[in-house]
Amino acid sequence: MKLLSDSIADEADFFVEQIHIVAIVFDNTDDVTVWATTLFDSDTHFFHLALPFKALDTLLSLAHTRADDLQEEVAEALAAEEWPALLEYSSDEKPPVPLPSVALKLSVTYPATEDDETEDEEGADDPQPHNIFYLEGVFVRIDT
Repeated sequence: MKLLSDSIADEADFFVEQIHIVAIVFDNTDDVTVWATTLFDSDTHFFHLALPFKALDTLLSLAHTRADDLQEEVAEALAAEEWPALLEYSSDEKPPVPLPSVALKLSVTYPATEDDETEDEEGADDPQPHNIFYLEGVFVRIDT
């Protein structure tokens, strides 16, 4: 499995489809991190997705038959008040969660630099992007 950040061509926003949620991580911030896989350039790629809780609820509602169970698991994890909390979907009992007919528009994130410059003294390119992406939009294919 490859890192999605290693396969992107540039820093432009882009879309991914055929997404499977592998884990949901909660910490003590207002955001949540989703670990997911996607089929990109005919290979499976792994990535992290940083998003607000409201967007997580939207994604989970698109998990069709598993939506209600997932939302209940998230509620229980939040009520436990143990941080960080991890919900994993990587076993036979809890397989990865597909998001059928869903496309996510993602934006690239980059590591912070000490001097916030885009080039160093030798004029090198920007650093390699993080394998953490921000959610720019959720799109659902509607078959007619």
